[in-house]
Amino acid sequence: MIVVTRLNDSQFAINPDLIERIHENPDTTLVMVDGAKYIVTETMAEVIELVARYRSRIVSLAYDEQPQPARTLELVPNEPAPFTRGR
Repeated sequence: MIVVTRLNDSQFAINPDLIERIHENPDTTLVMVDGAKYIVTETMAEVIELVARYRSRIVSLAYDEQPQPARTLELVPNEPAPFTRGR
């Protein structure tokens, strides 16, 4: 999520993956994929930078995770185990 500011100075977080377009004339308007529109105080360049930093952080988190150790598979012997009746 990125945090942007409404014209009344209240802040809110928005999922940048759902931004379809950004208009700037003169106010910056975020148009979402569902058609919702948000007017924010940030410039278009600032919103683009926020989105770029967000995506960069997501990628870096993916690469920083510790890899899980690979499981080793063992072969099943071809010879049947000896049959033993409960003693």
